[in-house]
Amino acid sequence: MNSPKENYCADLAYQKSILGSVSRTFALTIPLLPASIEKVVGNTYLLCRIIDTIEDAAGLDPETKRGLSRLFLDAVLGKVAIEAFTTPCLEALSNHPNPDEIDLIVHTPTILRILHTCSAHDQAAVGRCVTIMSEGMSHFHGKQSQQGLKDLPEFEEYCYVVAGVVGELLTTIFSSHSAAFSKNISGHENLAIAFGQALQMTNILKDSAEDRARGVSWRPSNLTQKELLAIAYEKLTLSLNYILLIPKKEIGMRRFCFLAFGLAVMTLNTIAKKENIGNGNEVKLSRKQVATFYSFTKLAAWSDWAMKVFFRITASTLRHIKP
Repeated sequence: MNSPKENYCADLAYQKSILGSVSRTFALTIPLLPASIEKVVGNTYLLCRIIDTIEDAAGLDPETKRGLSRLFLDAVLGKVAIEAFTTPCLEALSNHPNPDEIDLIVHTPTILRILHTCSAHDQAAVGRCVTIMSEGMSHFHGKQSQQGLKDLPEFEEYCYVVAGVVGELLTTIFSSHSAAFSKNISGHENLAIAFGQALQMTNILKDSAEDRARGVSWRPSNLTQKELLAIAYEKLTLSLNYILLIPKKEIGMRRFCFLAFGLAVMTLNTIAKKENIGNGNEVKLSRKQVATFYSFTKLAAWSDWAMKVFFRITASTLRHIKP
């Protein structure tokens, strides 16, 4: 029989392993964080990924998705036994094509055990994030259609509940870790939301063709591609301002944010150069591009000037788009 410490280490090993299986990008970025916050950020990502798996399940109707999302939230908040979520979820996703996502759902108890080892402050922040995301996605489950969302405000609301709230979570966790960052971000909390929204807008634009093929669009129906790209550029500009508020001594936090930001900039600039995108693979960054930029962040994250120059040069096409 394993000791509590051995069980805890096994749980952390699983979290690290499954993170690498379900997200190539976040498996790169999250380990850059200070050890004291890497665990909770990785844990939160996996909880959010479970919600996202339910949302993206093509074979489930909106009511089933809403029901599973409610059960998941109740399990996270300790209102029901974990099995009350995992059993019906695994049954509903019996034909799900991604085995890693299924494995993550099977191991929901593992992910929640790790969450319960975090501080009460961090658990409260994660609970808020998961609540807003789960309830927000449940609201939007009934709005799935090929026509897309009604307008820009609804689009921004969707991007908030999916990712903007994660920007808020990061700010809460970063602030508790760094008094200097807490001071810098005071009065500029809106930048955290823009940071999350920019990353989500990138995913929506990148995945538009695949979403359309399964009968869904998360784009605002009344805006053109160019108008969306111009809005995304504005969000990226705010995102860079957010990163610049992170003290240079917190280099892990800076690299974490700058890496995610930079990959989004490169992806959106590639999208801006194309008239039509048949599928996301056409604008997907190569492993070489990702590896090169990863190495670049080791130096660039120390310099405000270098990050600004990167953005100006790499977003050149994006910046000159006329809606």
